[in-house]
Amino acid sequence: MFSMTGYGKGEYRQGGVELTVEIKTVNNRFLDIAVKAPRLFTGLEENIRALVRSEISRGHADVFVNLTDHREKPKTLWVDAPLAQAYFDAAMRLKALLPSAADDVTLTSVLRYGDVLKQEEVQGADEEIVGALTAALRDALGRLNVMRAAEGEKLLADLTARMDRVEELVNGIAERALAVAEEYRVRLTERVNKALESVGAEADEGRLLSEVAVFADKSNIDEELTRLRSHIAQFRAICREDAAGRKLDFLVQEFNRETNTVCSKSNDLTVTRLSLALKNEIEKIREQVQNLE
Repeated sequence: MFSMTGYGKGEYRQGGVELTVEIKTVNNRFLDIAVKAPRLFTGLEENIRALVRSEISRGHADVFVNLTDHREKPKTLWVDAPLAQAYFDAAMRLKALLPSAADDVTLTSVLRYGDVLKQEEVQGADEEIVGALTAALRDALGRLNVMRAAEGEKLLADLTARMDRVEELVNGIAERALAVAEEYRVRLTERVNKALESVGAEADEGRLLSEVAVFADKSNIDEELTRLRSHIAQFRAICREDAAGRKLDFLVQEFNRETNTVCSKSNDLTVTRLSLALKNEIEKIREQVQNLE
């Protein structure tokens, strides 16, 4: 089980290349990857995302890439010929306007004009840079997953304890539900007999049993309790999986649905109290599940 929250840093330092990759992940319903890297890596952003996707299936990930290249590389100069020609033509026009001025327009002077010579920009990352990026990124992802796994273990311990509490509440509701119909029969019989005492009549036992049967049918929660127990077993099984977040998120919704039905059918104060406590525990579980991948 992995948490969606974590941080990892990977480094590559060799042959004059210093490259650092940092990854920070937070909760998100789907997988979202943002890459912040020098322009040099623009063509490699999809490769970065693909490698991150191979390790992370859910959450928002910020990937930061920093590069310092100390290697000696040949310098290539680029000549802006149209600009040089424009400078030269302008100088010739000024010479015609100012014939008495000294003429010092030479090739050397043209080269001094701004932007006539430019150092050619690097067009892309070379093989060594690509290898450094891959190594640092894998290192960062490995460290990220170590942190996410450690956090996931803490979440698992908390979820397991809370699910034990959920099972305890469900068993309490089931135990109390067995006595509700009988207590209703006793109260109903007492009220009817008391009402009939004044006229000297006796209660119709068959009619009373019929009323109790209707009450028991309306308040019956056997199906809901069976489903809740099934959900508890499924929850514990899913918790053994690495990427359990989406499944548990859906299952918690089913827990809520069954608990709401139990509350709506309840005609007993104890069952209502236990059901509300169950809803509260499920909500705490839902909040924790939001942190899982």
